[in-house]
Amino acid sequence: MDRGTVGSAHRGRLLVEVRQEGASAVVTPVGELDHHTADLLREPLEECLVGGCSRLVVDCAGLEFCDSTGLNVLLGARLKAEAAGGGVHLAGMLPVVARVFEITGAEAVFTVHESLAAALAAE
Repeated sequence: MDRGTVGSAHRGRLLVEVRQEGASAVVTPVGELDHHTADLLREPLEECLVGGCSRLVVDCAGLEFCDSTGLNVLLGARLKAEAAGGGVHLAGMLPVVARVFEITGAEAVFTVHESLAAALAAE
């Protein structure tokens, strides 16, 4: 299992790292996901999909904030991943982020796991 960092991006309030774990691309955003930082997550998610990895695991344990723009980035990635035969799995959401998904009903369209380990075990 390769746990090396494939890539990373950083702009002020958000750091995004990507690595391969088995059949999954693990995308780890740390900080605040909003209108100003959304492209830092959108671009690596799209690169994973273009590169042929359609099972994306987003490790949300370090995500402190997510607004509607961030939610739309994840929803867009989900549609593209499902069209390619995969999906987007969300792992380890903090309560403040989970609340956004609950309020909007988006939790119903994602596979949500308590932890990264649980999301990877579901491969």
